[in-house]
Amino acid sequence: MIEVHNLTKTFRSGSHNVEILRGIDLTVRGGEVLAIEGPSGSGKSTLLGLLAGFDFPTAGSIRLDGEEITKMDEDQLALLRGRKLGFVFQSFNLIPTLTAEENVMLPIELRGDSGEAKERARSLLTEVGLQERFLHYPAQLSGGEQQRVALARAFAGRPSILLADEPTGNLDSGTGTNILELLLKLNRQEGTTLVLVTHDPALSRLADRIVRLKDGKIVDESKSFGDTDPHG
Repeated sequence: MIEVHNLTKTFRSGSHNVEILRGIDLTVRGGEVLAIEGPSGSGKSTLLGLLAGFDFPTAGSIRLDGEEITKMDEDQLALLRGRKLGFVFQSFNLIPTLTAEENVMLPIELRGDSGEAKERARSLLTEVGLQERFLHYPAQLSGGEQQRVALARAFAGRPSILLADEPTGNLDSGTGTNILELLLKLNRQEGTTLVLVTHDPALSRLADRIVRLKDGKIVDESKSFGDTDPHG
């Protein structure tokens, strides 16, 4: 479960303070699929980064499975992410000196499961259609292929919470459908909580709930009534 209370994030711009998030209250149940929508600059990616502990809020609290992350230091946050969190970055953030296979193996090895790392990495890369790209480096992959490696890496550690920033944003419709199926599979089989920032209507239709941000505030919250079949 994710619990956010009165979350505020302010940045300094010249002589002015700019409020990116303004008093966000949000609860995400364990196993829920939540889509976050909103125009550019509404605070979606900032909120996702705070949930992952990549930045600290100006005010407010964030609890992941009962643990208050805003009071953790960097070592504690890194340990938490290794145990519970998967994250899909909009900019991929692959390690350029590692192959696709090695990028996906890394979070598995960090959890101490090195024995299954290669087999699971290859299985995940095959699921995202990259069975011919195991030994390619990020610079040898297209943007869409890098996105698929990033998704496979996020799934690798079997996270209880997966946070994804535009996970289908750089993919063609066929690959996007495969990714939607993977997300649903992770949610259904592993009970993984999914929080997805997206502009993709097909992805929003998969969600149990849609939250819309505008100017750093939640302006609408509704259940999704879309077809849960990504082919629909």
